[in-house]
Amino acid sequence: MPTVALLGTLDTKGEEYAFLKGRVEAAGCDVILIDAGIGEPLIPPDVSRHEVAAAGGTNVPALLELGSRGNVVAAMARGAGKILTGLVAEARVHGVIGMGGSGGTSLVSGAVQSLPLGIPKVAVSTLAAGDTRAFVGGSDLVMMPAVVDISGVNRISRRILDNAAAAIAGMAIAYAADEAPAADKPVIGATMFGVTSPGVTIARRWLEDHGYEVLVFHATGAGGMAMESLMRAGLITGALDVTTTELVDELVGGTQSAGPRRLETAGALGLPQVVSLGALDMATFGPIDTVPERFRLRNLYVHSPEVTLMRTTPEECARLGEILAGKLNRGTGPRAVFIPGRGISRIAAEGGAFHDPEADRALIGRLKADLDPSIEVVEMDTDINDPKFAIAMAECVDRLYRQWRPTGTHQGRGRVESSLRGTGQ
Repeated sequence: MPTVALLGTLDTKGEEYAFLKGRVEAAGCDVILIDAGIGEPLIPPDVSRHEVAAAGGTNVPALLELGSRGNVVAAMARGAGKILTGLVAEARVHGVIGMGGSGGTSLVSGAVQSLPLGIPKVAVSTLAAGDTRAFVGGSDLVMMPAVVDISGVNRISRRILDNAAAAIAGMAIAYAADEAPAADKPVIGATMFGVTSPGVTIARRWLEDHGYEVLVFHATGAGGMAMESLMRAGLITGALDVTTTELVDELVGGTQSAGPRRLETAGALGLPQVVSLGALDMATFGPIDTVPERFRLRNLYVHSPEVTLMRTTPEECARLGEILAGKLNRGTGPRAVFIPGRGISRIAAEGGAFHDPEADRALIGRLKADLDPSIEVVEMDTDINDPKFAIAMAECVDRLYRQWRPTGTHQGRGRVESSLRGTGQ
């Protein structure tokens, strides 16, 4: 029978977890109840707080003396994550659910973020209606609004928890019944934005026609994080990183940064990668009235009522060229940079709202000046969405991938190479 792990603080949420446990069982799943609290549990767990603390490298008495809720949550999340990782690896758990406010949400999300992609993960949270990036990260955690506080079982929380139980049970049943697809194709990670989607779509189709599976990620911060997380997990073994716009938001303080380490994972792992300058002409903000005051006189473009784009200046573009070159220079493995001479996004091409040849020259000039001479550079007199440019990038991915030789240290490489040979390509 499919099994769902319930993770939470049973010293404070015992009544709520008892109700959720009963609803998950009624939906057709077994339950493993994991206690991540540090006080005496109100209902008996299957995995005790002492086991969780030990897995996190500490013990309950030591945690009680800390006096810092944040450190306690971090330690118990670490321990719960290790326990869940083992249960999932042994196929003893087919889904995980937890609930809470800020502390409970941090605990649950911290424990499940490292679990494999695809294993169902749900958090019923009082924070789910706000910015959830800190909790979801690059994972596939589903955040479900609690609406009311997780405090007792009432006419509202009963319905919410009923729905949550049905959701995680349905997911777990489907997950347990699903057979993993055969790893018969090399997997390439690609990045896309609306202003680069025509070119990326053409490149994706070319690669798929030539024996690759392409996972496309929306370059909105979470997308870049997810792609690089899957690289570290060994599921993605090559990159078509067309849309590096997340670097802009990290630089100027936009809303869609993927963090300071974006564009470093493929290089650190030695994976083949083709990189371009997609949407480095823009930072992303929310509705126009949320754009910071210091940017209000800049070239702004209302993409939608919820999204405002800001054109990068020549000075910012020069800095972006320096950042991009530095990240690529530190990498290993086969690398190539593709430079479109007639526009790095749909709206940066001639006639577009962000057409700015001076800014583009600053970006490209600094990139080329700082880039290690051993890194291949391809310049084309097209915009980034031109079919010729897109196909040239795809062909380069294919060439670099075939030249690449696995070291045996990265999961999946040998299997992927042999699959290419098996297709006769």
